[in-house]
Amino acid sequence: MKKVLFALAATVAMTAPAFADAGMDLAKAKNCLACHAVATKVVGPAYKDVAAKYKGDKTAVDKLADKVIKGGSGVWGTMPMPANAQVTPAEAKQLVTWVLSQK
Repeated sequence: MKKVLFALAATVAMTAPAFADAGMDLAKAKNCLACHAVATKVVGPAYKDVAAKYKGDKTAVDKLADKVIKGGSGVWGTMPMPANAQVTPAEAKQLVTWVLSQK
């Protein structure tokens, strides 16, 4: 039993940084970091603030992925978020899942 738990813990430890790196890499590649940062507000809200606001919202990934692609306004103030046509629906979901994992 201890071996199974150790193997599980090792797997989680190895995949968590990879997920974090992949999310950050995608955010950089899609120019998200021009307006957002993980811990501080830039033009748009900090990713940790987005994660806190949508914590427990089971519809957040789909709702926010749609906003990444189409843009949106009014949730975080008067500055609208422009549409990002460079992002595919799968990438938008990956980005949002990563954003919602920030603390």
